[in-house]
Amino acid sequence: MPAPPSRRSERGYSSGLGSPIGDPLARYEKLGAVDARPVDRLAHLALVSVHLRGVDAAVADLDRLRQRLDRGFRLTNNRLNFDQALSGIDASLEALNIDVLDLFLIHWPLPTVRDHVEPWKAFEKILAGGRVRSVGVSNFQIAHLQRILDECDIMPAVNQIEAHPYLTQTELVSFDDAHGIATEAWSPIGRGVVLDDEVLVRIGELHAKTAAQVTLIQRGSTIFPKSISPSRMRESFEIFDFELSGDEVRQIDALDRGERVGPDPDTFAMIPPG
Repeated sequence: MPAPPSRRSERGYSSGLGSPIGDPLARYEKLGAVDARPVDRLAHLALVSVHLRGVDAAVADLDRLRQRLDRGFRLTNNRLNFDQALSGIDASLEALNIDVLDLFLIHWPLPTVRDHVEPWKAFEKILAGGRVRSVGVSNFQIAHLQRILDECDIMPAVNQIEAHPYLTQTELVSFDDAHGIATEAWSPIGRGVVLDDEVLVRIGELHAKTAAQVTLIQRGSTIFPKSISPSRMRESFEIFDFELSGDEVRQIDALDRGERVGPDPDTFAMIPPG
């Protein structure tokens, strides 16, 4: 079997900083006051995931960042059917105080609660209406995507999934690739679980990098490095100056255990009130 190619970090970035603790864009502004280079590197951001109301007020104050940021929103799990999903775009645009959303996602498939094809058909109508530029899904497995392929007209542009060295989801990523779906990995360091792994630590030492940086560059998909710490945000950006050898890639791939740190999409059924 031929050795896998070395990997250099050339992927897009999502901030994943939609935390209820303070304002994510304000943190970037603060970071830029310390060192302007991380703010310049915001051009690498592919998506800003917004989870709280009021963030757009911060975006309005940062005109130089507005030109570089795409805004995405997830449909809340309590919008279960076609009509509820259809009205979800209105709530999302109102929350962000904008007219057009860059990316609109179904957050979870909820297979034990609803038929996810129904809200997806609403998404197709929303896309045709021009109020979103792209539509996608989050946490969808192959069986969920296959139904969309079989029963709908448009495939998702994006599938956000849990993916890290202990849960590579290789088959799902391959399915996404085969059908033109961009895979975005949330929790790429497994909520910190993988950071003490001796393989990642050793490889990091060889490159004068941390285990987290090795993990981020190893991912083959768009990633969500999440932090409220300026030093850790800076660390997440400083992965563009090294690459992993084919042997190192094989060692990291071998760490896959099929272990999740988040819910199982096939059984997750949490519906928020309202």
